[in-house]
Amino acid sequence: MQEYHTALCLSVYLVTFLMGLPANAVAFYTFSKKVRQKPTPIDILLLNLTISDLLFLLFLPFKMQEVTDNMTWSLPYILCPLSGFFFYMTIYVSTFFLTAVSVERYLGVAFPIQHSLKRRPLYAVVASVFIWIFSVLHLSIVIIMSYYNPPQDSLSSTTNSSNIYEFSNVSISDGDNVVSSRNVCYEDFSEKQLAILLPVRLELCLVLFCVPFLICSFCYINFIRILSGLPHIGRRRRLRAIGLALGTLLVFAFCFGPYNVSHIVGFITRKNPDWRDMTLLCSTFNACLDPFIFYFSSSAVRGTLGSMLQGARIKLAKCHIHWSPWKGMSEPQIDKGPKQAEMNAI
Repeated sequence: MQEYHTALCLSVYLVTFLMGLPANAVAFYTFSKKVRQKPTPIDILLLNLTISDLLFLLFLPFKMQEVTDNMTWSLPYILCPLSGFFFYMTIYVSTFFLTAVSVERYLGVAFPIQHSLKRRPLYAVVASVFIWIFSVLHLSIVIIMSYYNPPQDSLSSTTNSSNIYEFSNVSISDGDNVVSSRNVCYEDFSEKQLAILLPVRLELCLVLFCVPFLICSFCYINFIRILSGLPHIGRRRRLRAIGLALGTLLVFAFCFGPYNVSHIVGFITRKNPDWRDMTLLCSTFNACLDPFIFYFSSSAVRGTLGSMLQGARIKLAKCHIHWSPWKGMSEPQIDKGPKQAEMNAI
């Protein structure tokens, strides 16, 4: 069972990293260039969503190493709260920016004239700064709980009391040195730690997931309703916009829903659900699903990707033409005529 869990987690992390990193890098380049030239609110929001995904992906290798070591932390302990903070913080940053994009789209369709008159990139910048600060303050609990170790504390039911020095964040005195024994990262918690952590998780679920999801659902449902009744919108453009709205809602529910449900279950049962780690795999997929949203949301991203593919085809064609004469020189002289004819045809 442990081998299956390790293989599954590594597979999901690796696929997400290999697919998400180049795709988000392309999106980051595109939105950065567009924001410098002619910024629009939605481009600023999507740029911040891309930054969130890139931060998540940059710290994902630490989770891979943790899974490889059978969920023990063999790296310097300072990297534990740091990687955990960015891992969990970017999950909720993504929910906020996906919600902000939905609000921007809804206002543009529901109130086109008023929204175009009041549309300012500065508003998107202010909203982005607020989202980052709000998320950082809320998810600082990850760093706090990594170092919070109340004295004379009993361990949670998931941990045997005989292993207190293995799983607790304790300091063992060794002469003049203090050796820190921390073998797990943000996994096993004592009763007093859970008494603080579980209510905070419930608040994260309600404020940072449920409220944004309700707003996002309201915006996109009305966006689809209004867009379906507009006669001057082309059928292809309408279907793409509706598909993007439905796809975003599905990504929102699939990637972030199970993980936040685990917060509710944990608060009710007063312990970490055994399946909580599996829900994090769904959240991990968001980093490689967001680029699809970028592609269908922005013509600039589609243009950049098209230019890159066209450039790759041209380079491959040049390489083929460059190496074909050398290939012909290695052939027997009798075959030179047909090979030359093939080159001329190219």
